[in-house]
Amino acid sequence: MNKILIILLFFLLSCGYQPIYINNDIFNFKYSEIILEGENEINKKIINTISIEENKNDENLDKLYLSSTYKIETTSKNTKGEAVSFRITVIVDLEVKDINNKNIKNKNFAKQFTLNSRQNKFELAEYQDSIRDDLVNKIISEIIIYLNTK
Repeated sequence: MNKILIILLFFLLSCGYQPIYINNDIFNFKYSEIILEGENEINKKIINTISIEENKNDENLDKLYLSSTYKIETTSKNTKGEAVSFRITVIVDLEVKDINNKNIKNKNFAKQFTLNSRQNKFELAEYQDSIRDDLVNKIISEIIIYLNTK
């Protein structure tokens, strides 16, 4: 049993495995141009959290296109016609293009969550905002992993 454990440990240590989040360049993304469309608040949160920088002086860098959408849809209503449940959807389209405007990377990130209505409309609005922030944070994690892959 000890021999199997030692052999397994040897293969794990020598296979070159390295966690993605341990990479030192993880938050060092630079682009010659950043074009944002859609939900301004979501775009700013993504740019600020990942620390994406725009360097217009270096034209050898790629261009980043970021488009986001935030929707709240009523999924069911009661007999009075009042909304009983909602679906919150956050969609982020990310494109990275080179100097010649050829697509290098292109991916659509989408997250959704269904929630029930509340009596207090202020509480409902606060809850919807916290759900939106959680969905955006999940998308940010996926974007970091996606941008770190070659």
